[in-house]
Amino acid sequence: MEIKKNEIDVINDLIEINNDRVEGFEKAGRHLEEKENSLTVLFNKLAAQSKANTAELTRLVQQYGGEAAHGTSTSGALHRTWLDVKSVFTGGDAEAVLDECERGEDAIKAAYHSALDPENTLSPELVQVLETQLTGIVEGHDLIKSLRDQAKVSEDYEKDEDDSTATNPVYGDETVTHEHSYADKTGETQL
Repeated sequence: MEIKKNEIDVINDLIEINNDRVEGFEKAGRHLEEKENSLTVLFNKLAAQSKANTAELTRLVQQYGGEAAHGTSTSGALHRTWLDVKSVFTGGDAEAVLDECERGEDAIKAAYHSALDPENTLSPELVQVLETQLTGIVEGHDLIKSLRDQAKVSEDYEKDEDDSTATNPVYGDETVTHEHSYADKTGETQL
């Protein structure tokens, strides 16, 4: 496979965003509370996926005499900083961390879709590599989104439970209760 200059640029952009993804998932895992170990395992798996993507893309560039990118992108660094800030204010809340992870997944999906734009005139072999990697990334995105949605439903449910079991105000030794009565003035139950 012969590689063109524009293909090297496209590949290097994808190397950087895969490196962003690795750092993002590693950082997200550090922000989670201990009770979220299963998410940390998932984040490690998705980071490993991007490490494999980067290794494959690096080999392609080097195989054809190009210089492979190292490091991460500026936009990825900004995203990770935002994850830090949001985590401080949410206290490692799983839904908030997953929400930020989904934003990162949206970014890498968009980068792959942009790379696969026909105007880039990539070789069929490179297109096949990128489409295969994109399939894994889309699966990861969909899983993160699903888990985020589940966390939101769970948090909403817990909030509703907390609201319904709120304690009544206490005045001195006396507790004031608010009970609903379905009895009318005659004492008969009304529904």
